[in-house]
Amino acid sequence: MDSLSINEKIVAAELEVDKRPTLGCQTRVTTRGEYVRKFIVDNVGKHPSDINSVTALHCKITRQAANKHLRRLVVEKALLENGKTRHKSYRLAPLFTWMRNYPITKDLAEDQIWSRDVSLALNTLPQNVQNIWHYCFTEMFNNAIDHSGGSEIFVRIAKTAATTQIMLKDNGVGIFRKIQSELGLLDERHAILELAKGKLTTDPTRHTGQGIFFSSRMVDSFDILAGGAFFTHQFGAENDWILEVPESTHGTAVFMKLNNHSSRSDAQIFRQYSSDDGYDFTKTIIPVRLAQYGEDKLISRSQAKRLLSRVDLFKVVVFDFKEVESIGQAFADEIFRVFERSHPDIELTAIHANPGIQQIIHSARNLWDT
Repeated sequence: MDSLSINEKIVAAELEVDKRPTLGCQTRVTTRGEYVRKFIVDNVGKHPSDINSVTALHCKITRQAANKHLRRLVVEKALLENGKTRHKSYRLAPLFTWMRNYPITKDLAEDQIWSRDVSLALNTLPQNVQNIWHYCFTEMFNNAIDHSGGSEIFVRIAKTAATTQIMLKDNGVGIFRKIQSELGLLDERHAILELAKGKLTTDPTRHTGQGIFFSSRMVDSFDILAGGAFFTHQFGAENDWILEVPESTHGTAVFMKLNNHSSRSDAQIFRQYSSDDGYDFTKTIIPVRLAQYGEDKLISRSQAKRLLSRVDLFKVVVFDFKEVESIGQAFADEIFRVFERSHPDIELTAIHANPGIQQIIHSARNLWDT
């Protein structure tokens, strides 16, 4: 394996034991149950002997109901129990770590690795959480097999009482560099912008280009490190962003993290970016700031055209202007007059635009009537 100096630093930060709950049941997790379990795991360190009564009081449930949650967490091995009856005390279960290296051969298949190895490490998690991990792991592992050009894939799983983190690292050419080369893009940062849109693939006959987009939306945090660039997305955040790192690394490393107690489902995420009549991928949210490199201002039609690349693949396109201070009239005109007029079947929306940007967009759209 190549040196993991950068990756090990990131993994070390990711693997800090999070004092939040895990749920090992095989059914969906309710929002109320999630809240109670969060409280238990957040506070069991301070209240090892009276966590039952403290939970009942805070969550406004009976002590019997609180005890039911405690018992389940014990069965699921999220908590360890000591003593008997009135002398019982509880503490968080220890960290579990598993890792393996897989040579990339013609027989290597992501579904077999999932069923033979990875699913066994995650089989105490709730079914909805397992479904998310099944999708994310197999998509990312398959990407490494088909696109990395490397000879091996390293997998690491770290599970605490609160979260599970999975890292996949190959020793190939690097995902951003490959996208840049295959699609003739300006640089690796442009590749990250295209990844953020979704439906990006260098092999359309075999891949839909949806794997990274949906995986990044399903887990709590999703990071890709390759070359000198870092793509990251956090659940609930509207933005993806680029962090350029000073040291280059070989291959591609993908980091994914998800709370074990999450009530989220893969179906919810698919619906969020789909039309009402099915699960077809019809909506995308584009972080506009990814088109802005360094101190560059978004003023030209060329910049707008890069931002608009491939958006005609969607029915609904949301341009997120968060952290964008200003745009030029030509930039706005290219998107909200020229493109919008020539694509009346595509719904364009701007969010998080400051008043100045809103005015420029409004002016561009008003030119329709002149």
